[in-house]
Amino acid sequence: MTVIENAGADSIRQRTSQETNTLQDLPLQKNDGTSGIKRIDNVSHDFSNDKDEMRLKRQVGLFSGVALVIGNIIGSGIFVSPGYLLESAGSPGLCLILWGVCGIYSLLGIIAFVNCYSVTAATRVQNVFTIAKLTAIAIIIGGGLYYLGLGYTENLENGFEGSATSFGQIATAFYGGLWAYSGWNNLNYITEEIKNPYRNLPLAITIALPLTTILYVSINVSYLTVLTPQEMITSDAVAVDWGIKVLGPASFLIPLGVVMSIFGATNGTVFTAGRISHVAGREGHAPDFLSYIHIEKKTPIAPILLTSLLATLMIIPGDIASLIDFFGFTISLFYCAAMVALIVMRFTKKDEHRPIKVPIIIPIIVMVVSAILVVAPIAAAPQVQYFYALLFILAGLIFYVPFVYYKRTLPGIGSFTVFLQKTLNVATTT
Repeated sequence: MTVIENAGADSIRQRTSQETNTLQDLPLQKNDGTSGIKRIDNVSHDFSNDKDEMRLKRQVGLFSGVALVIGNIIGSGIFVSPGYLLESAGSPGLCLILWGVCGIYSLLGIIAFVNCYSVTAATRVQNVFTIAKLTAIAIIIGGGLYYLGLGYTENLENGFEGSATSFGQIATAFYGGLWAYSGWNNLNYITEEIKNPYRNLPLAITIALPLTTILYVSINVSYLTVLTPQEMITSDAVAVDWGIKVLGPASFLIPLGVVMSIFGATNGTVFTAGRISHVAGREGHAPDFLSYIHIEKKTPIAPILLTSLLATLMIIPGDIASLIDFFGFTISLFYCAAMVALIVMRFTKKDEHRPIKVPIIIPIIVMVVSAILVVAPIAAAPQVQYFYALLFILAGLIFYVPFVYYKRTLPGIGSFTVFLQKTLNVATTT
């Protein structure tokens, strides 16, 4: 086949090689030597005229949307972090209230984020594992109700004794709750793949977040019915300890449920998070190859691989408490910044078409709460995790200023982009 490549800023040459028929139609890249990486305008094949266009497809329906929200939220958090939250809250009563408040905060946040604005196989996997993890949660809630019926209420009596009173402690407890609720905003990242998004996006959110909040509060009541607060605080995996006490020989069902829950959450996160890098590449805020999708599967392979790599690096330290603090602080900072941007644009771009619009009080509430969650832990008990988070965020300027603002390119990025196109069988979107 004939592949057109750039040999430098002033010359273009042709070479013949044995490649697959699919690669024959691959639109490659050239470097014009002045303004970075550009797409070749005249390629041997125009995907825009194809019946099956090169773009992400709308394949996510209402049920899959609900499953993605619930599946992304319910991962390891509800099975691991309850003890961390209880330790920071100081009492079972405040702990249960914070689980509910975290759910309300998440619901407000995702509604506001809407304003900021093979797939089929992934959504099917998500649907199956969401049902599986809900089954595991139903077992735990059912066991707790059974023990409540037998009169095991001593851990819930005097429920607010020893409650935390400082903003710093409550904010740290919030981090544990937000860890368990993380994923509530992921559905926004795949808006262009949702069927009838103006209807299904808010409807999926409205169904998923209240349901998850009810489940989380109920499962913590079950934990506190069976385990003492001290047992929860010292436990490495609260759900597993609960299973040993309640299910006996059948306690293996709980670790199995946790594994399925984590797998489902990972699948959902990989499915949605890769779309952020995809759009960043498409908008020129990240390397252009991140905007490419697979020619046949219509999936953003490069962003998905990048997200998976970064996630793997994050879990190497293996300290769940530090990771929760790091995550909670960082995500609260970004939530606050996003809400500020949303509020500003509501006034500076009044005439923009907003098919989904919420009262401005909602992003204001999310902004204020997020700001408190950022400031309070630093003021109360500064930790090195917060410094690292700020350092990583500021490090982004090292890449943004030269490569986005000044549109510079790294030497060899053109050849690397062509290599990725051939290796991953990806091409530009229409």
